[in-house]
Amino acid sequence: MIINLKNWKAPEAINPQDIVNFPVDAKGANWRNKEIGELDLRDANLCRTDLRGANLKYCQLDNVDMRLAKFDKKTQVPDGFNIQTSGAVGPGAKLNGAFLNNADLRGIDLRKSLLMGAYLSGADLSGALLDEISLAGADLRYSILRGAMCRGTRFGTSELNMADLRGADLTDANLDTLESIQGTDFSMCKGMNSSIKQLLERPAIELDHWNPFTRNTARKSLESLLA
Repeated sequence: MIINLKNWKAPEAINPQDIVNFPVDAKGANWRNKEIGELDLRDANLCRTDLRGANLKYCQLDNVDMRLAKFDKKTQVPDGFNIQTSGAVGPGAKLNGAFLNNADLRGIDLRKSLLMGAYLSGADLSGALLDEISLAGADLRYSILRGAMCRGTRFGTSELNMADLRGADLTDANLDTLESIQGTDFSMCKGMNSSIKQLLERPAIELDHWNPFTRNTARKSLESLLA
């Protein structure tokens, strides 16, 4: 296929109303709150596309690739299409064991999602809504959860090495069986009163490991919550 570079647009710059080539490649595009109309999206590449608030109700979505696309409760899709099992990320998404390493998930609503054993190493979940979900066995090493809402979240045996949880709301979160908190920063976290002393009993190799990104240790961050 010959590409006309004069009219070529990067996939992330594609707007629905400008599409003339099929199958559509709009990976990484921002279609947030857009009316998509009756667009033919069969075999389309919508990886990492922001579909929050978008109306795709009248689109053809056969064989569409939505891995890591973002959706929310306002996203509309055709009857019979299950966006929660499409690989997209949003409320109620079925993502057990999914590879989400280094994903930009800032502010994403993941309530009622399944994320057991998910690979979230390096993912940015700042301000994300993670209330009441299970992260048992998840890889959260080097993840960023600054200001995330984790009320009642079940962390289970997840790995939190070097994670940045500064300012997260951990009210009623289950932190009893974490695999590791080596270098984890809990500074300014809320709702941790019942967990602090138990976490401070963990091995010194976890508590005193220096986190060069937040310039803190797990021990100092936990003790600051007692002050």
